[in-house]
Amino acid sequence: MRIYLVGGAVRDKRLGRPVIDHDHVVVGARPEELQAQGYRPVGKDFPVFLHPQTSEEYALARTERKTGPGYHGFAFHADPSVTLEQDLARRDLTINAMAEAEDGTLVDPFDGQRDLEQRLLRHVSPAFVEDPVRLLRVARFAARFAPLGFTVAPETMALMQQMVRDGEVDHLVPERVWQETRKALGEAQPSAFLRVLRESGALAVLFPEVDALYGVPQRAEFHPEVDTGVHVEMVLDMAARIAPGNDVVGFCALTHDLGKALTPGDVLPRHIGHEHAGVAPLQRLVARLKVPTEHATLAEHVCREHLNAHRAFELKAATVLRLLTSLDALRRPERLSLFLAACEADKRGRLGHQDDAYPQAGYLQRARDAAAAIRSEPFVAKGLTGPAIGDAMAAARIAAIDILRQSGR
Repeated sequence: MRIYLVGGAVRDKRLGRPVIDHDHVVVGARPEELQAQGYRPVGKDFPVFLHPQTSEEYALARTERKTGPGYHGFAFHADPSVTLEQDLARRDLTINAMAEAEDGTLVDPFDGQRDLEQRLLRHVSPAFVEDPVRLLRVARFAARFAPLGFTVAPETMALMQQMVRDGEVDHLVPERVWQETRKALGEAQPSAFLRVLRESGALAVLFPEVDALYGVPQRAEFHPEVDTGVHVEMVLDMAARIAPGNDVVGFCALTHDLGKALTPGDVLPRHIGHEHAGVAPLQRLVARLKVPTEHATLAEHVCREHLNAHRAFELKAATVLRLLTSLDALRRPERLSLFLAACEADKRGRLGHQDDAYPQAGYLQRARDAAAAIRSEPFVAKGLTGPAIGDAMAAARIAAIDILRQSGR
């Protein structure tokens, strides 16, 4: 029995990145041998075990064979005769197909180390096309490693384009699309996720509402980048800068301008009412991909209200309170923080405006605090009951916000 460290741990060690997960492959062993040593079985489709002390994953070396469409259509084979090289051959990218022996020796049959040095995301074998999830994974790895200069190898992009033409992407289930998308939205440069999907043709299949934004012009005096799709890419990267790793803010950034794709041609490059027009395509996307409620709810608020956040200093106090109330920000201040992060990303995600200040965020936070400081007890003490208490509290909150507004704070 031989044990090897594999996958991301080997890759990240050589990139000088923190190693989060340590996955291992066991060659030359049977399941009962690992169980006899205290390993706990957890794999449903193939033999995977947890180490009795570290709880790290140890999988028996295995091969896989395509048996049907989609990423479920595989048969796996694991026994002591499967070699390490055969196990590595079934992996997606060469940089993920390296192994490290217990003495530190690198096993690299597909030149993953070379591709690390050349900053290439390259497929291991033609079998790459058999699993459509790999297309999403490549796009996600692009979002992670783009800041290091990684790009997709031309021959790998050609395979991905072929997968889209062959309809393999059509077999992806919504849950898996969302799982990979959510991870990509939390990466350092999520715009790369969109660009890779778009170049492969998969963006039009999986996210037609986002794909439709490319080529849609905006007013150059407000958006020097002009193209709405490019703007969304910039907003995504700004969101990653403002709220690193936060996929809720990332999803809001991705979907905040969907309404601009629906602007009539004779109105362009203006986008009157796009914030309201964007709600319907957002809801379709959310339903199709089964997006979690917290992501969907906040994204709809950002879509509908981001222009109000930008012009916060111009809003009446009553309108500010309505905005805060719609977000449930008085009870859940963290939702306001996420909302404002997405709005700030929108405002700064424009060519030449990346370092602009966004004082609206501080103002709306202070307005929220002033409104939340109004409690019911004084009004109850005055003898008010029922709806009269709520009306009095709302009036007091509007007055408190108005003091802030007039003072320019």
